Amino acid sequence: MGKIEKNKQQKFENLLNSAQELFLSKGVEETSISDITNNANVAKGTFYLYFRDKTAIRDYLVILWSRRLFSAAHQELQHHREITGFEDKIIFIIDHIVLELSKNKPLQRFIAKNLSWGLFKHLLNNDVLEERISGREIFESVVQDCGVTVKNPEIMAFIIVEMTNSTTYSAIMENAPIPLEQLLPHLNEAIRSIIRTHLH
Repeated sequence: MGKIEKNKQQKFENLLNSAQELFLSKGVEETSISDITNNANVAKGTFYLYFRDKTAIRDYLVILWSRRLFSAAHQELQHHREITGFEDKIIFIIDHIVLELSKNKPLQRFIAKNLSWGLFKHLLNNDVLEERISGREIFESVVQDCGVTVKNPEIMAFIIVEMTNSTTYSAIMENAPIPLEQLLPHLNEAIRSIIRTHLH
């Protein structure tokens, strides 16, 4: 990579780091593009070389962090060869993500408030962040390992993620209606039920 390309990459990363810091500390609504560029120490015009608006950088970060969480959970699953069933593998991945988010409440708030169906489709596919494994690749590897056939896998995955997102949010943020550790067994049973209705 040449000096010009390195400089461009550095500015891009500075913008991402700046936006992430501000979105997590102040919130998306309270953060302006000027805030992001000032914090990144780049000209405001530079922002528009990479992102069309604040929504675009927000969406990029939601996908980036969601991919990182899914990828880390999948990598951890590889160390647990004793987990062989499809339901158990999916629950391991979901529980791993939830527990990681419980350690970072600002990130939990950011993802929970901004993960839409459109972004979920980007998370599944490789049309954004091509250098990272997609959610679909992770899911398909688990399906293949277990030798199962799933009806409407995209819909099943979306229902599980949306339910997990909504039911764990209050438990993580407010310890309500019950602490997360007490909620997870109930969530896991609900996930098992969803999976069973989508298996051939």
